[in-house]
Amino acid sequence: MSEKIVLDPQDVRILRVLQRDASLAIADVAKEAGMSQTPCWRRIKRMKDAGIIKQIAALVDREAVGLEFVVYTFVKLGVPSLDNMTEFDRKVRTWPEVITCERVTGAVDYLIKVVAEDMKAYDTFLRMKLLDNTLVTDVQSHIVVATVKDTPALPLRES
Repeated sequence: MSEKIVLDPQDVRILRVLQRDASLAIADVAKEAGMSQTPCWRRIKRMKDAGIIKQIAALVDREAVGLEFVVYTFVKLGVPSLDNMTEFDRKVRTWPEVITCERVTGAVDYLIKVVAEDMKAYDTFLRMKLLDNTLVTDVQSHIVVATVKDTPALPLRES
């Protein structure tokens, strides 16, 4: 991240278009954002350089690739020291089943979102990675019954 920028209404329109479909050509993004192509490209580049646009990625339908089981798992460390949190953070980043990991306040230390093929695959993850981890003293699993809303798009507002 090289510079801090303030988003103006045109930046927000560009981001809304990209959040909806980042595969669009610059000409199409510019058209939908109501501007010409070159200034649109410059704004996108500026937002990338500033770290506002972190990456452009494909959103894969998890069920279409066989990952139908979703579990939110609360994790409590035995001693939530800086060293233990750093070590747990390092480990969790290597687990492909974990698609989100948040350090939280309250009775638990982490909230992780795990995807798996089925209950058996989640059980293997739970036993081999979480429960086999000496840093972890408690795990609570909450199985998703139905997904009501799932979007990566942020609620951007024009100022």
